[in-house]
Amino acid sequence: MLSNQKRIINTELKNEEISFENNLRPQMLSDYIGQTKAKENLKIFIDAARMRKESLDHTLFYGPPGLGKTTLAGIIANEMGVHLKITSGPAIEKPGDIAAILNNLNEGDVLFIDEIHRLNRQVEEVLYPAMEDFVIDIMIGKGASARSIRLDLPKFTLVGATTRAGMLSAPLRDRFGLINKLEFYTPEELQVIIERSARVLGVTIDEEGAAELARRSRGTPRLANRLLKRVRDFAEVKYNGFIDATVAKDALDLLEVDKLGLDNADRTILLTIMNIFSGGPVGLDTLAAAIGEDAGTLEDVYEPYLLKNGLINRTPRGRVVTELAYTHLGLPLTLHG
Repeated sequence: MLSNQKRIINTELKNEEISFENNLRPQMLSDYIGQTKAKENLKIFIDAARMRKESLDHTLFYGPPGLGKTTLAGIIANEMGVHLKITSGPAIEKPGDIAAILNNLNEGDVLFIDEIHRLNRQVEEVLYPAMEDFVIDIMIGKGASARSIRLDLPKFTLVGATTRAGMLSAPLRDRFGLINKLEFYTPEELQVIIERSARVLGVTIDEEGAAELARRSRGTPRLANRLLKRVRDFAEVKYNGFIDATVAKDALDLLEVDKLGLDNADRTILLTIMNIFSGGPVGLDTLAAAIGEDAGTLEDVYEPYLLKNGLINRTPRGRVVTELAYTHLGLPLTLHG
């Protein structure tokens, strides 16, 4: 069975990494690297809101994990000069929870809800008037004596983040004024991020070493910073602490992260399709059963990067491994069935 939790290239944020990652987060838009389109749009809307002395429109960020959604929420709060309150969809279990959070916000504050697609419908119902009219309706009493009272809220900005935009309900999605898709980063952008993180951490790394790390970081800043941290340990123990291309390559080879950023789990998926299903096509559920993984996890966690890099294709009949995957793994091409 594949173990996403143990993967070094797992892009989900681990609890022990929160403090480490927070130290590396840029605080202002001018320091934020990549996501050029989203950044340019945000700058215009933030400047306009500040000129009018209004709150920024409710904003939604969607895209794979580790691309900077939480960082951008913090930057919005910093640029607007307000406080940031962070929570997540699974943490808000009942309407009273979101009502309490909203009632404790100050004028102009930013409320960041991660995994917003996982809010339950009752909580969403409370959010609708809060987002549109900055009010919440609270029920007082029980039974026949129950009555609803309306409470005014301070003007606030809701920033939502999701990796599953398609699972967001239409009424909730429509209430966001700004919607931004975050894209995977280029190796050049990741190299700049790695060099900046190295300066913050006091790590000595040359241009070639940073480029080698960037190429294997799967287009994801979170992973780039995690690999930098691991390679730093390797460099300090086996070398003189300096990271060049050779040190980076040796360390990443030891961590079994190859030149395309694939690890054993990725290679297991490709080899299973090649060897057991003759290169495909194979259905998602059949493939998931063959590798001992949940179909949803396979589709949401493992597939996006393999698809992005042209290593597999989705067809009406199922998943098919591409010629590039055979070349990358050094195997002879098998004709698809």
